[in-house]
Amino acid sequence: MAQTVVLYCKAWGIRNIVISPGSRNAPLTIGFTEDPFFKCFSIVDERSAAFFAMGLSQQSKEGAVLVCTSGSALLNYYPGVAEAFYSDIPMVVISADRPGYKIDIGDGQTIRQPKVLESHVNYSAVLKQDVAHATTTIEKLQPSMITGAGIKRQQEGIQRYNEECIQEALRIAFNEQAPVHLNCPFEEPLYQTQASPDVWEPSGPFSVYRPQVPEELQAYADQWNSSAKKMVLVGSLSAGAVSQLLLDKLAEDPSVIVLTETTSNLSHPNFFPSIDSIVAPIEKSERKDELFRQLQPDILLTFGGMIVSKKIKAFLREYRPQHHWHLDQKKAYDTFFCLEHHFKQDPADFLRSFLPKTKKTESGYQPYWAAVKRRYEEKRQDYLSQIPFSDFKAFHSVVRNIPTNISLQLANSSTVRYSQLFDLPPSVRVYCNRGTSGIEGSTSTAVGAAFNADTPTVLITGDLSFLYDTNGLWNNYLRSDFRIIVMNNGGGGIFRILPGAEETRNFKTYFETTQELNLEHSCEMYGLQHDRATNESELDSLLQDFFTISEKPRLLEICTPRTLNNKILLAYFDFIS
Repeated sequence: MAQTVVLYCKAWGIRNIVISPGSRNAPLTIGFTEDPFFKCFSIVDERSAAFFAMGLSQQSKEGAVLVCTSGSALLNYYPGVAEAFYSDIPMVVISADRPGYKIDIGDGQTIRQPKVLESHVNYSAVLKQDVAHATTTIEKLQPSMITGAGIKRQQEGIQRYNEECIQEALRIAFNEQAPVHLNCPFEEPLYQTQASPDVWEPSGPFSVYRPQVPEELQAYADQWNSSAKKMVLVGSLSAGAVSQLLLDKLAEDPSVIVLTETTSNLSHPNFFPSIDSIVAPIEKSERKDELFRQLQPDILLTFGGMIVSKKIKAFLREYRPQHHWHLDQKKAYDTFFCLEHHFKQDPADFLRSFLPKTKKTESGYQPYWAAVKRRYEEKRQDYLSQIPFSDFKAFHSVVRNIPTNISLQLANSSTVRYSQLFDLPPSVRVYCNRGTSGIEGSTSTAVGAAFNADTPTVLITGDLSFLYDTNGLWNNYLRSDFRIIVMNNGGGGIFRILPGAEETRNFKTYFETTQELNLEHSCEMYGLQHDRATNESELDSLLQDFFTISEKPRLLEICTPRTLNNKILLAYFDFIS
């Protein structure tokens, strides 16, 4: 079984193998590590390993394999598997297991592993245990497993079944861009090796096939051309997914406004990258209904992954467009409860076919909101000149000093939301675990991504996100050009801007979860250079050389006032109103 798994992964060209230590997975570990084709990584913490593998796959586009031992090890993969499921990242989870006859009898490191990930994988299978291996043990403990057909013939049937399951798992992982799970029961002994395999090598390499579903677009183009208010809203998207020529055509139409998020990796002077800066002032206006109806599109065209902005979601759910179309080969979420049509195509392919059928429509839609955008950009600069040191001001300093041509990994919660308020250099490629939007694996993902990235990687994270995932630094794969910026506001600062925040012991303990830990100790343990800024001048000084070449990775801790940050952020929206 182990030989077959290894040979099929090789035939499919999967090089990245992330292994967590154990005994039951020894046949798999030996098979992968003894073959120079594979790049094997050792990550002790399975939760970290899953996010590390996701980061590798995110950058290489080749997918990654996870290998763990039996028992609770598999359960620790679940947060990363769920993130990969919602982020459309191929991941092959291969869990070793005890034989079925040793489950629920009091044996150590055993749980019910079959189908344990089923809700968040696109394929799940339990491979059949070999009967040609440890035959004497099987005959003694579970004689009913041995049929009357003879060991050789029975093993041939098991082999055919396992090959079909493995092939189907890998086909789905790459064609559907999703995680899959193979559970592999092994009987002892586990560490035996042999000079040559017992099974035939599959006739690869295998190709990935992602079908397009072309449609007759003229009727939709006619609708588009007759509308004076079209909104394009773009969520998480890989850099370069849509050509600049296509973006230019959208941007030049006065009847179209393109709202982008930091994670969309799209840029154009006519686009609207700070969505909340448009919507929040309307929420506070006495003319709220009038202005929202002015912003309300006739047609909403969406593509990309999850949307960060809660404000745009609330607006479009209340002021729904007449038509909502979504572009994606795989899925379409009815985020705004008005989805009309799902075009099952890659966004770039759709736009290449669709835009030549469209024409510019005279409209004041884009010009009006472009003027609003210019006003809030001017007011943002005024506001920055007036406020004290805080998360808001620190994030602006970081963005202003961030190098071009880097990979930027953003943690969730406050970090990704602050990033929406400032313009990054167009050459910066932005990533964030927005599939489940959890804080648990940001560092591990960034470390894995950095290992495979062709440019330096910077992670911006909050203190709780960083502390939650310090095991992401517990490996030998940190590049010296890896940089971490921790916005340390002493707790979960985002809860202070949510409704219901109160200055009580209960709030500080169970929601904000205040902390006073010294991050320098973590840096010393994991071999990172540590710097700390507590005011604007210290921060600007440290940022001058923070991104330059160094012998080891660096972490910059930015300490901001816990009880002031939320007031400054909320006051920003009042100020630009």
